[in-house]
Amino acid sequence: MNSKRRKSSNKGKAPFRHKKSLGQNFLCDDAIIEAIVDSTEADDRTLVVEIGPGEGALTTKLVERAGRVAAIELDDRLIPILHTMFALHDNFRLIHEDILQVDLAALTEEEMREHGLEHLAVVGNLPYYITTPIIMHLLEAELPYRSITVMMQKEVGERLLAEPGTRLAGAITHAVHYHCEVSKVCDVPRTAFNPPPKVDSMVLRLNRREHPPIETADADFYFRCVKAGYALRRKTLPNALAAMEGVTREQIGRALEEANIDASRRAETLSMEEFARLADCLREE
Repeated sequence: MNSKRRKSSNKGKAPFRHKKSLGQNFLCDDAIIEAIVDSTEADDRTLVVEIGPGEGALTTKLVERAGRVAAIELDDRLIPILHTMFALHDNFRLIHEDILQVDLAALTEEEMREHGLEHLAVVGNLPYYITTPIIMHLLEAELPYRSITVMMQKEVGERLLAEPGTRLAGAITHAVHYHCEVSKVCDVPRTAFNPPPKVDSMVLRLNRREHPPIETADADFYFRCVKAGYALRRKTLPNALAAMEGVTREQIGRALEEANIDASRRAETLSMEEFARLADCLREE
């Protein structure tokens, strides 16, 4: 694990044509790269799973700090580039696959066991068009991560930072706050990328909670209610929750009354505690 590593070199690389369809905007600001790497708190006992290494800007710093880096890249064209860049790093593994198809639990368990690692950190510059699916994939994998440090479109970052029950919150807000404590690492202007995207970005750190901040009888049913509520977020709760399979309007009305929640309210006004109370009451109907 402490074997000698040589610095990677990008010299001699042919110009790379970025694919808009894959959301390829590669970070090229050294200060922001350092801030992201620092946020992982990686050391020689840490496995870092990197999502979308791209041209290796973050990876170059991560392999110098982490015990091991498992980088997941989809683009066929980047695979030989990354293999060449990190061929002399025995703590680097490249996985040529779609992040949404990777069995993350099996991957991390294998890597941590085989290399005697104690901590897990996840890091990535997420494609804007699949940010939410990737975050949900990470949360639902039930990984033993210490932190997830991810860059995303600023608008999405603000939604994740928002408190559930406020105007900016969405279903993803409830999911993230249920599993993690959320903090902002830094804002990222569009000029920090090549090519520059049309919007600014934000880096967030999600620290894994030992215990959820709320109590609910059935977490899966709680999230069913949250998703239903936000799927029709402009409708009142009775109308939004009526779309749930196996639930009647009469049951919803009784549950709202029992949970002491006004039937004229919308999902975006409910705190996590209120949603949990409503879900538990509706589940018992």
